[in-house]
Amino acid sequence: MATGSIGLGKMGAEAFAPPGAEALPARDGGTRAADRPRAPRIAFFFNAQPHQLLHGITTAEELALGWRAEVDILSSTQVNLDLARAAVLPDSRQWMGFEQIGSPLVRALSARMGRIVPPKLLTLFAIRRRMNGYDAIALPERTSIMLRSLGVTRPRFIHIDHGAGDRAAGFDPRIARFDFALMAGEKQRRRMLAEGLVREEASAVVGYPKFDAADRLRDRSWTPFAVERPIILYNPHFSPTLGSWRDHGFELVRRIAEADRYNLIVAPHIRLCDTRGGRAAAEAAFGPFAALPHVHVDYGSERSIDMTYTSMADIYLGDVSSQVYEFLRRPRPCLFVNGNGRTWQGDPNHDHWRFGPVIDGAAQVVPAIEQAIATHRDFAAVQAAAFRDTFDLHDGERHSRRAAEAIAGFLGLEAR
Repeated sequence: MATGSIGLGKMGAEAFAPPGAEALPARDGGTRAADRPRAPRIAFFFNAQPHQLLHGITTAEELALGWRAEVDILSSTQVNLDLARAAVLPDSRQWMGFEQIGSPLVRALSARMGRIVPPKLLTLFAIRRRMNGYDAIALPERTSIMLRSLGVTRPRFIHIDHGAGDRAAGFDPRIARFDFALMAGEKQRRRMLAEGLVREEASAVVGYPKFDAADRLRDRSWTPFAVERPIILYNPHFSPTLGSWRDHGFELVRRIAEADRYNLIVAPHIRLCDTRGGRAAAEAAFGPFAALPHVHVDYGSERSIDMTYTSMADIYLGDVSSQVYEFLRRPRPCLFVNGNGRTWQGDPNHDHWRFGPVIDGAAQVVPAIEQAIATHRDFAAVQAAAFRDTFDLHDGERHSRRAAEAIAGFLGLEAR
């Protein structure tokens, strides 16, 4: 069975909104008193694929509810706005603005080319003047910091992380150009400070707001399988050089499927399928297995980003995706594919490969899965310690509230 990708099939508000939900207006203009001074204007700008939105949307909601500020959710794609409305509580929507921005012509051309997201730089050029009207702009990606080079000098820029993995890409030098940065835990804080990406006084460790958004969105009762078996999640990264899908994906899936001992979810990183070409390549690799009752293939639906699969799987099979840390919210067996023969021991970019056995290709994948299950007790303590180091979680505390408090403190906002 196969699941389509966000924005590439018949998707829209109905993909995320609960049954019977209606689209709400962008904002209830009657909620603000005309005689009050203008509240600070804050944009949460999502200029990428939908998976990034879950890292910031509930923080925006908490900020709008708890502090005197005008909070707008901006995106170049309608699918992001549909997901944003679904992720916040109905009573919260009146306190927030939701607007699709950018060039309609660029969006139309991108759609014809089979792209979910219009070219980021063209979007930035189209919106540069209006973005100067904000007091602050919160971003879960780094490309959009180029707004500063396009003359957007008035707002303060706030970096929101969109994953807490180990790859060097997560510690992009452009983070240093932001005025303030939110981090998930001590692991990020140590490395970002050491690399000069953040300053102690202009950053905050806030936990992982995506947990709040994902917990709210996903359907815990859903399953793609009629027969109960141990579930393997194969979660290849989109990188052709670091990921396993291009050279080993077909064989990995074939061997697991033919073993007929497990239920298998194939859920690549959403960016692997976010263009027509990428989707076609993924379908060529994994499509032949989609009709099998014990194989479920997802090319980028909402379930691939709301932690449905990392929550339900019993075994994680992957390479370099930060989703392994989301999987370890509940420690379980892991197996990693070193598809390019890298010397990884001691490399901080592959630190998560300490969480289970590492194989060099597909030939031994089924015995290696069995080994990962049998030896999990040898890795469980390392997994738990790494999870605590990656995510600074406080029992009973919403991560999104902590993130909103950090932003409000940095901007000097008044409580409502």
